[in-house]
Amino acid sequence: MNAVASSVINGLLSVKPLAKFAKNRARTMMMDRAETLGIYWRDEARALRMRAAASTPLDLRQAEGCEVNAIWEADLKQIENPDLVYPRYYTTSFHAYDEGNLGWLPASEVDVAARAVHARIWPEGDDRAGVNGDASLRASYHQVIAQTLPVAPETIVDLGAGVGRSTFTLQDTFVNAQVTGVDLSPYFLAIAQYTQSQERQDTPPIQWIHAAAEHTGLPANSVDLVSACLMFHELPTSAAREIIAEAYRLVRPGGHFAIMDMNPQSEVYRKMPPYVLTLLKSTEPYLDQYFALDISEAFESVGFTTPTITQNTPRHRSIIGKKKA
Repeated sequence: MNAVASSVINGLLSVKPLAKFAKNRARTMMMDRAETLGIYWRDEARALRMRAAASTPLDLRQAEGCEVNAIWEADLKQIENPDLVYPRYYTTSFHAYDEGNLGWLPASEVDVAARAVHARIWPEGDDRAGVNGDASLRASYHQVIAQTLPVAPETIVDLGAGVGRSTFTLQDTFVNAQVTGVDLSPYFLAIAQYTQSQERQDTPPIQWIHAAAEHTGLPANSVDLVSACLMFHELPTSAAREIIAEAYRLVRPGGHFAIMDMNPQSEVYRKMPPYVLTLLKSTEPYLDQYFALDISEAFESVGFTTPTITQNTPRHRSIIGKKKA
């Protein structure tokens, strides 16, 4: 990112009315763009909140509300850790939601948002573009993992599991692995668990844990692979370093830690128009810190080998480090 442009944008976003306008504009643009691609953001998210089929007729007066089927609240209580203390960095606004990731509205929109945002990673005409974009992005990451690891992992922890998109893809890639998904949002995990029960009855059960990625509570030296997909750009530097240290603690000697996220060296971000950059930064409060993080140094500082860094899309990179045997 251009340092001068970034500084000007940060100044604009420090003015609360301007920041609110930018966030609302960014959200509306993403929703409208999604629907031009055939991703019916509003209807799909609302149907999920109501546990209704996507084709179920809904009262249009509810279109902007966050009506939630009461069964969700029971699911939330079942998966939520009532003793968890949320890190301060996590209780801020993310992705134009005032509640950040701690609510049913953001949880119900994660899936459609991912499909919309990743629809234009590849140019028009490419088979990976459009509605296939998100699946193609994740497949490109898991292909890098599969090509890098000497043997398929038998135990995997997915940090920042969200509503399960990355976790399910890991399970589909490594079909014999025991997979655990960790996330700070119990709302996201409730939807992940529901999706598993509805759509993945024939796959091995995934364990879902409501915990911070930097303090998972899982045993040390216990897994072959720790993965963090599209999480690090949402972290301040201090949390990013703590999570890398936790990943090192979790993997057994010879095991690996893999990250897939935005690539700060991508020309896409270097040449991004100031207006678009403003909208992006309004929804990603820690983006500057992520772009400034020396990821190789952060890996090496806790004991990982120098990581391999592979550009897996025009704007994403895969980073894989190994714990010395």
